[in-house]
Amino acid sequence: MMTRLTFSLILAGALALPASAQTPPAAPAAAAPAAAPAPTYEPQPPTLDKIRRTGVITLAHRESSIPFSYLDANRQPTGYALELCQRVVQAIRNEYKLPGLRVQYLMVSAAERIPSLLSGRADLECGNTTNTAARRKQVAFSVTHFFDGGRLLVASKSGVQRLSDLRGKAIVVNKGSTHATFLNRQIERGLFAARIIEAKDASEAFAQLEKGEAQGYLHDGMVLASLRANTRDPSQWELVGEFTTVEPLAVMLRKDDPEFKRIVDTTISRAMVDGDIRAIWRRWFEAPIPPNNINLNVPMNSLMRDQIRFPSDKVGDELGG
Repeated sequence: MMTRLTFSLILAGALALPASAQTPPAAPAAAAPAAAPAPTYEPQPPTLDKIRRTGVITLAHRESSIPFSYLDANRQPTGYALELCQRVVQAIRNEYKLPGLRVQYLMVSAAERIPSLLSGRADLECGNTTNTAARRKQVAFSVTHFFDGGRLLVASKSGVQRLSDLRGKAIVVNKGSTHATFLNRQIERGLFAARIIEAKDASEAFAQLEKGEAQGYLHDGMVLASLRANTRDPSQWELVGEFTTVEPLAVMLRKDDPEFKRIVDTTISRAMVDGDIRAIWRRWFEAPIPPNNINLNVPMNSLMRDQIRFPSDKVGDELGG
């Protein structure tokens, strides 16, 4: 995991500009109206009790977070994170003698991920969600199943090479993402100035980039690489910049549910320690994948190689949320 010093150096490199190019912080904006109170949710029963009673487990997934969680050409949920969640479902069938356990799928946006769990509409969120301190106040996370980082997708002809090149321009992010949190914090601290556009998901964000409504899309590098690979002409788009964040991705579940978390963690950890994860990795990151049979050609990085040797749900929280 990246140290705080290393992260600080990367952030400085991403935002640094020559002194002559620095702009003074914007004047304080007028006070915003008071935010609406956060919704409250009825406490949910232990997930395994609910599963036994209903005979159903609900997996939340994303629409376009390739290759983690998305819809294939037949509009069926698929992806790397969903395959891990389906292993958890099979482990529950075996361990609790529930051979007839059915899987129900629920498509969610970034903003809907946590509410879907808190409200009981979903039991696991199987996507590309970062484990952060702020989110752990509301939900729990499995062991980390992927390490990524925030990068920029830009038009190849734009001349943009790093985040500071987008000062004063428009940047699109996924609403509710760690990347939205990161940019808003830099703006609040006077370290950066840009117009932030929030999209509901990767497809909407890329559409805004294509139309020129935004000059850069800040998101997980793996998702951006997938978007680029699946365009009509990948040469028109470029992935640039150093990591702005380090993203430990994991499956989300409800808090204070130790027996359910045990089987989720044990199942994913066993896939890592037994070596099955390498075949799963090759299937999603180093071989042609649906819907367009594009090979992303992404080998396992060093952080992930360490993770599969010693599976853990502990993370560094460089952003603190």
